Amino acid sequence: MVTYNILDLSPIPEGGTAADALARSTDLAQHAEQWGYTRFWVAEHHNMPGIASSATAVLIGHLAANTKTIRLGSGGIMLPNHAPLMVAEQFGTLETLYPGRIDLGLGRAPGTDPVTTRALRRYGDQADQFPQDVAELIAYLDSRPGETRVSAIPGAGTHVPVWILGSSTFGAELAAVMGLPYAFASHFAPNMLEDALAVYRRNFRPSDRLEQSRFALAVNVYAADTDEEAQYLRSSQLQAVANLRSGRPGPLPRPVRDLTAVVSPNVMPLVEGMQRFSAVGSPATVRRTLANMIAHYEPDEIFVVAAIHDHEARLKSMRMAAEVLADLPAAAAAE
Repeated sequence: MVTYNILDLSPIPEGGTAADALARSTDLAQHAEQWGYTRFWVAEHHNMPGIASSATAVLIGHLAANTKTIRLGSGGIMLPNHAPLMVAEQFGTLETLYPGRIDLGLGRAPGTDPVTTRALRRYGDQADQFPQDVAELIAYLDSRPGETRVSAIPGAGTHVPVWILGSSTFGAELAAVMGLPYAFASHFAPNMLEDALAVYRRNFRPSDRLEQSRFALAVNVYAADTDEEAQYLRSSQLQAVANLRSGRPGPLPRPVRDLTAVVSPNVMPLVEGMQRFSAVGSPATVRRTLANMIAHYEPDEIFVVAAIHDHEARLKSMRMAAEVLADLPAAAAAE
């Protein structure tokens, strides 16, 4: 059975605040736990007017305190922004407080623009050190307290599960060589999916952390009673991507019926290309799309992604997605 999860960016809605976004993320995580989702991940971004999950570890702690069983994690922590020791301490603390419920997804992008990258005190191309930093971080998590001269306390001996995130073959190769699970950002960068997946599965080496490859696929899912209504809900995210690519990032826009009235025709092909890995429509439409994706890529896990302006509509979409994904194995067996 494919495990189904949520990746949430804590979108700040137009007309709302960061407090609204964080409250909505908390409510969504609580509902996701009831609906059968296994993981609920949040992502590190900085200086983004429409994203409230910048202090990712802090938010994960809040979500864990307000849920009971669902796994909480990062999708991801942008490791070049941090010292590996501090990440090991933060996630080791989370694992100590909420044992067996914490995941650590790692990316090597800054999660922001060049000016903000400098404000984060990143100098030079620290992404080049990503493989070494991942190895250092895992060593902190897997060693026993006092076993090494520098220990992550809390953190040492917690063995927090580590995932590599990526949108190219670089992360796929690293995850394969290190024997780690791999999650691909197909929800916004689908072009390299086929190549990355092939690289990961072909080159995977078993490790102390993982005996067999484990691959997660991220999919934009917008579900509603009708295909038309789902497309309407999705228009908020398409506007947000267009605004970002045009250098005008902002809160998550309200949905519109006619995208051509608010998005330049020069930008729309780029936006649609970035967002093409999507399942949009009624439950029947979403089911067909997801079933085809799962049959083709054979993921071990699916991450559902959806930025929807209206919170109740977002809850409904995520509930419908869970019902579809829960039913897919039974439906496939019956065919």
